Amino acid sequence: MKLKSSIALAVLATAATVQPGLAQEAAVLVDETPLNTEIGYIFTTFMFLVAGFLVFWMAAGFTMLEAGLVRQKNTTMQLMKNMGLFSLAAIMYYLVGYNLMYPGDGWAIDGWLGAFSIASLEPVGLADTETDLTYASVGSDFFFQLMFCATTASIVSGALAERIKLWPFLIFVVILTGLIYPIQASWKWGGGYLDSALGFQDFAGSTVVHSVGGWAALAGALILGPRIGKYKDGGVHPMPGANLPLATLGTFILWLGWFGFNGGSQLYMDTAGNVADISRIFANTNTAAAGGAIAALILTQVLYKKPDLTMVLNGALAGLVSITAEPLTPSLGAATLIGAVGGVIVVFTVPFLDKLKIDDVVGAIPVHLFAGIWGTLAVVLTNDAATFMGQLLSIIIVGVFVFVVSAVVWAVLKGVMGIRVSEEAEITGLDVGELGMEAYPEFAKG
Repeated sequence: MKLKSSIALAVLATAATVQPGLAQEAAVLVDETPLNTEIGYIFTTFMFLVAGFLVFWMAAGFTMLEAGLVRQKNTTMQLMKNMGLFSLAAIMYYLVGYNLMYPGDGWAIDGWLGAFSIASLEPVGLADTETDLTYASVGSDFFFQLMFCATTASIVSGALAERIKLWPFLIFVVILTGLIYPIQASWKWGGGYLDSALGFQDFAGSTVVHSVGGWAALAGALILGPRIGKYKDGGVHPMPGANLPLATLGTFILWLGWFGFNGGSQLYMDTAGNVADISRIFANTNTAAAGGAIAALILTQVLYKKPDLTMVLNGALAGLVSITAEPLTPSLGAATLIGAVGGVIVVFTVPFLDKLKIDDVVGAIPVHLFAGIWGTLAVVLTNDAATFMGQLLSIIIVGVFVFVVSAVVWAVLKGVMGIRVSEEAEITGLDVGELGMEAYPEFAKG
């Protein structure tokens, strides 16, 4: 009974002070420190772990979405790429990415490039360490941030499906997750130039995560070229995905994982105020997805006389991307409208890319790049800390860096080893042509 009373008093004590949400930036102490820092440390660490589990589950969502939206003959390749990219991201973020992204005082070029070093965790049981008990364990923070890094690579996978070789893609993932993503993320979340000089606001990564994946995918799609037969005789020839139930399941998994993506980015769960903010983030995240889905549903009915399921799926995802830059400050109504605009963007930008003959198999560029830009600009509508020029300049700086570096990497890979499969392999299918196995052998053999 005494133990229960002590725990209750400790919980009440930690709830007595309120800290503002600090999004993904490195933790900064406020004037009023929670009365029981150990309990706050435990709760925040627990939040990072649970949120990390949810964001990890998004890897399954991306995998199912992509496997459902490609043709049957390319299913196994998408599964293989997603297994490979997540595993490589985990290793590269440990070897290079984490400390490059959060350099602290270890900048090689102040505000722009962190010093290179390998991530390390606290000693077992926190013995012989000066761990800051006012925040959370390094292990939980590393685990949570890693999931964002892997998400960026997943975006590229779907856009370049059905014609890219496995190994050049995986080499690009190594560079993206080890260098490109953490360097630009340090400019905001590591306290770099965009944060300190421009006051850039990006709560959970509409730009830092999603548009980065979109820029990398766009560069790859331009250099790789469209699929055989996609654009011919002046027209666009649809290549429907083989498994829409699987794609729909993947979308719902991503929707679920997004609660960890945005909610965990509050970064603290040590006060009643932070817990209340997390619940508000969950609600806004959910309604933005709904707004995006409904907007796409209505708009495709109006434009095409029949609603398009794939547009509705991407509309929901675009709504989620749109609210990610600021899921805390909007009201439920504003969050719904922000998400709805994301859904509208998808419906118009998918055919726009086709007019430009940019082949994006799953619609990743409209969802993550275009909706990511919109969501980042929309922050100024509800967050007084954001300025339009600060948001716009940050989008441009990140976009130019990621697109140019990605284009160079793709061009080098193309010149050195080739990035596109042979015409025969593309026609036969990458499952057989590149991997020698089929996802549904019984169906293929009739």
